[in-house]
Amino acid sequence: MYIISLLLSCTEPSKDSAEAFVFPSVDSMPELRGPGAPQVDFAEEDLFENCAPLYGGEEDFLHHNLVVGYRGHMVMPWAPEWGRGGLSFFDMSNPCDPQKVGEGYHERMRESHAIGTQYLSETEQYAVTTGILGIQFWDLQSLETPEMINYMQIEGVFYPDSYTRVVLSLFWQYPYVYIAAADNGFFVVNAEDPYNPVLEMQYEFDPPLRAASIYALGNHLFVGAAEGSEAEVLDISNPTNPQPIGGGRFFVTDAEGTPRDAYHSGMVGNWGFFARKESGGGIMVMDISEPSNPTFTAAYKTEGGNGGYAYYQQGYGFVGDSHWAAVLDMRDLNNIQEIGRGYLPGDLDTITPYGNIAVLSVDDEPDEGIASVVMPWKTTADQEAPNLIRTVPTNGSTNVALTSRIGLAFDEFIEPTSAFAGSIRLYDSNGQAIDGWGSGQETIANFTPKEPLLPNTTYTVEVLQGGIEDLSGNKLSETHTVEFTTIGN
Repeated sequence: MYIISLLLSCTEPSKDSAEAFVFPSVDSMPELRGPGAPQVDFAEEDLFENCAPLYGGEEDFLHHNLVVGYRGHMVMPWAPEWGRGGLSFFDMSNPCDPQKVGEGYHERMRESHAIGTQYLSETEQYAVTTGILGIQFWDLQSLETPEMINYMQIEGVFYPDSYTRVVLSLFWQYPYVYIAAADNGFFVVNAEDPYNPVLEMQYEFDPPLRAASIYALGNHLFVGAAEGSEAEVLDISNPTNPQPIGGGRFFVTDAEGTPRDAYHSGMVGNWGFFARKESGGGIMVMDISEPSNPTFTAAYKTEGGNGGYAYYQQGYGFVGDSHWAAVLDMRDLNNIQEIGRGYLPGDLDTITPYGNIAVLSVDDEPDEGIASVVMPWKTTADQEAPNLIRTVPTNGSTNVALTSRIGLAFDEFIEPTSAFAGSIRLYDSNGQAIDGWGSGQETIANFTPKEPLLPNTTYTVEVLQGGIEDLSGNKLSETHTVEFTTIGN
């Protein structure tokens, strides 16, 4: 279907275009600064037993949430709803003896349910987090002392309150940051220059949707509600002019088809994962692969649970249920099984997978000064490559907008710096390499062309073997190819 000679011809610029962009090699991703997720094995009796605490800085109020990876280190945010928090970086090579290697603090940082990062060069490395009255950009150039460089206050965002007008999460599809801001709907910020971000627009839902979770995959934006039973998928083909999709607003249901409230939600590939908080806890899964017709897929209910946040890693679900944290075998969605529970005193809303360990975090009522712990959940270290499970646009798509981005969904958290123009390659119909920015957050990689696409043109995307890698350093095991055609004039 694809002409191999055409693709090979793109590795060098033509004689007539000395300035033509040339892809960097697939193995030229930024060098990792840390060891990544653990490469150690555990005995069966070690599983679901806490083996080490994780501490924030001296100002830590012991309100913790998710952890993420960046350049081989685990990043742990720590901040309560009212501010005063920071970012800590850990070497997890010995997960039961984690070593803190860096830390930054700012009094206006707010409880973080998502972190976006962006590597542009060795001297341009950034993170975006939530702030009390908006968002914050951090300089990550210094591993030991990350620094908050821009506190962007947004009109309409305010505190004190926990859910009404605050920023609850965000997603950085470089250069655009999508900001879920509860009853404000969501905001779009152009952060090509994190020192000088620009507010592009505000999207208000009609009828209202209290925006909590937000994920950008190519031209689709998934938004889940806070403590609500609805979610929506929108068209962001034009990143600064989001549009509703007919049928894209939907109810989250249990196995009986009854709409149920979820505390928070996540997106992985074809699925929205919702942490149930009504009449029990557990997880609900909706198929959102066809945005105009989301459908129920699976559910697992826990009696007495009260869901917080839900994550996924290669067939396994991780759900904080307030009183415990559950790991679910979801390889067969028709027969979800709980394989173990973790415990930590406090409001245990979050369990984040990180290879064969998970980090349990409480965001209220901690005991003995401990808000996060390391818990092994699997005996063997992660040696399975990430799997590409969805692309937006899909192969064969037509009438694709000229302002499109390419979204790639994987089945586990990826190393965000592995998403770049060497691992994700875009060619026009003449075989010319197209320059662009790569970005990664949680399980999603995006590629944003630096210039608008040409009309009525067929483009080829290659996701190269050995490019995208997971937090354990496992690299994509085969090359994937996608073609799409843009809209005409």
